[in-house]
Amino acid sequence: SLSPFYGEDFYCEIPRTFRHLSFYIFDRDVFRRDSIIGKVAIQKEDLQKYHNRDTWFQLQHVDADSEVQGKVHLELRLSEVITDTGVVCHKLATRVLECQGLPIVNGQCDPYATVTLAGPSRQVLHIQELPSEAKKTKVKKKTNNPHFDEVFYFEVTRPSSYNKKSHFDIEDVDEVDKMEIRVDLWNASNLKFGDEFLGELRLPLKFLRQSSSYEAWYFLQPRDNGNKSLKPDDLGSLRLNVVYTEDHVFSSDYYSPLRDVLLKSADVEPVSASAAHILGEVCREKQEAAIPLVRLFLHYGRIVPFISAIANAEVKRTQDPNTIFRGNSLTSKCIDETMKLAGMHYLQVTLKPIIDEICQVHKPCEIDPVKLKDGENLENNRENLRQYVDRIFTVITKSGVSCPTVMCDIFFSLRESAAKRFQGDLDVRYTAVSSFIFLRFFAPAILSPNLFQLTPHHPDPQTSRTLTLISKTIQTLGSLSKSKSANFKESYMATFYDYFNEQKYADAVKNFLDLISSSGRRDHKSIEQPILLKEGFMIKRAQGRKRFGMKNFKKRWFRLTNHEFTYQKSKGDHPLCSIPIENILAVERLEEESFKMKNMFQVIQPERRVLYIQANNCVEAKDWIDILTKVSQCNKKRLTVYHPSAYLNGHWLCCKATADNTPGCTPCTGGLPANIQLDIDGDRETERIYSLFNLYMPKLEKMQEACGSKSVYDGPEEEEYSTFIIDDPKETYKTLRLIIEGVGTLEQEHAQYKRDKFKKTKYGSQEHPIGDKSFQTYIRQQSEISAHSI
Repeated sequence: SLSPFYGEDFYCEIPRTFRHLSFYIFDRDVFRRDSIIGKVAIQKEDLQKYHNRDTWFQLQHVDADSEVQGKVHLELRLSEVITDTGVVCHKLATRVLECQGLPIVNGQCDPYATVTLAGPSRQVLHIQELPSEAKKTKVKKKTNNPHFDEVFYFEVTRPSSYNKKSHFDIEDVDEVDKMEIRVDLWNASNLKFGDEFLGELRLPLKFLRQSSSYEAWYFLQPRDNGNKSLKPDDLGSLRLNVVYTEDHVFSSDYYSPLRDVLLKSADVEPVSASAAHILGEVCREKQEAAIPLVRLFLHYGRIVPFISAIANAEVKRTQDPNTIFRGNSLTSKCIDETMKLAGMHYLQVTLKPIIDEICQVHKPCEIDPVKLKDGENLENNRENLRQYVDRIFTVITKSGVSCPTVMCDIFFSLRESAAKRFQGDLDVRYTAVSSFIFLRFFAPAILSPNLFQLTPHHPDPQTSRTLTLISKTIQTLGSLSKSKSANFKESYMATFYDYFNEQKYADAVKNFLDLISSSGRRDHKSIEQPILLKEGFMIKRAQGRKRFGMKNFKKRWFRLTNHEFTYQKSKGDHPLCSIPIENILAVERLEEESFKMKNMFQVIQPERRVLYIQANNCVEAKDWIDILTKVSQCNKKRLTVYHPSAYLNGHWLCCKATADNTPGCTPCTGGLPANIQLDIDGDRETERIYSLFNLYMPKLEKMQEACGSKSVYDGPEEEEYSTFIIDDPKETYKTLRLIIEGVGTLEQEHAQYKRDKFKKTKYGSQEHPIGDKSFQTYIRQQSEISAHSI
């Protein structure tokens, strides 16, 4: 294609200074070799100009002259020298100290520098001692930050030019002014094409008239050869949307006031008066606010109470249970963002293996008769697709045990809020959770696996179509709506869906949703009926609750709900024993040697009481261990060590300790990663939120006016105020005042920091080499600001 559409997003951190952001277009030939077509290079200073706007950029040619980066440190000294015959001439000493950040060419960089003195007519002055026109440093191997520290001498004026009146003849002064020193950097290539050009620097000697020595850093510049004759438009163009944000982050203590106001958001009554909710109200896109808020709350462990509070408020405003969480509200954006961060690992373990297979095997799955390719059979395609959907459905509905704790806790509170609000509707407790886990997590990840880091690239059109069909079906299966086939606009989808119109699919979805939304943190005020998670016959050993009596093995019916783990003689009987979930301190396998029995596990309770159970087979044993671990994961007193064998005949079989209350000898397996560690910098997120508040300051002030007018006047609202959600004008006003104060203080700190930096910075220093355009614009702005402040 000569007009490819990529539609891919890349998000990258740029932890260092840079001069250009470049995009290269390659052409891959039949031998899978890449040849370069052209590039778009945007200067750092221009990024703001194109910020968040779709823009077409002309492609430019790529050659060594345009690929220049890095800086060089030079010292120049012009001195008078008296020769043996008593005449004075001028010598120029050029010291090449070091370079930094040179480009790496074809994986290697062996740089050297050449230094030349060029005269007015661009010819090189032939110097007596050294007829070679360019002087060369040593080659430094395998580094793009070479230290040269070499000095080269040039004679600038001929000895005869000295007379008594002045140091220079008039014409000589002109001559010297027109001369320039040229430093070129090259990569010593071992190929026969010669060395590659890395960048050059041209300095007129004019500036040495003020002071005889000068030392500074310079940015290397491209060569201005005459190959500019190529028309710029013959390479095509590239459409980009670049969003560039730059945050200058202070140390933690600067952010305390603003951070405290934000972290209290979950506890503010009503939540619409909290700082986090206000941020969502003033931002143009809810997404803008959700990203830094979620990261900040995750970092400080406050995400669950915050999302519970805003979700609860949203549910109260919802009139129809069928539209629950369907809008792009702050709640849904925050939950999306949390699932993306906390659920990344979860997606990898559930979907990645099968998505990889779909991308590699390319089975035909087209079921639209109109789009069938020649030689494809509709029935075969349907069967292929049905198998894929079945496998993905099973993987998802069996994955409840791996769902991250933080997601389960959020789903628990969504379920509670929805069930309380719509008590007549029994399905709403499911749809509230499925609208996130299916509609906004699994379905989009199947549809665009590249956006969820499941595949490196956008899948090819055929695979993409297969994934679309799977995603649609999974989404419908997960949504539990009553009339399934009516959900599809296309008749072929409705026909295909008939395969899945069985009760077992709906039951599997409900069991899965029950498991991921049953929180171990049980709330006794909860109106929820206990949710049955698993039941079945197993064999257990007597726990020795009676002083006498044999500790024998008996077959019992076990039941696990999200409240308790019980067993009874047979299904439907009264429980013989009940263990509350909070009393399960660990669930681990038991070594076969203990009772010479396979597939055993142990449920450890307070005061070292242990229930030993034998499952029917190894799969059942694993399922019970996983699900018991999952529901007891949040228990405060979970054990860290346990005994892998039993205590028999006066000692532990595993570590031979004799006291039955000896602490465990083996670390607990913990079952699964409770929460994958996230790499988040709280101060940076607070700085991001400060920037957003600062950007939308006019809206914050509007909101303050709205609070004022609301508390005084109860009639119909003015048009401009009606966009804000304000439940309690007084509380909201209080929070707004705190936000505006906090933002104002930070703004002053930033301004002060810039002023100090401006005073200390020297143009030509390592941080701001000569040729640094962004610094020149910065100097211009600062001098304008300081002129105003005077």
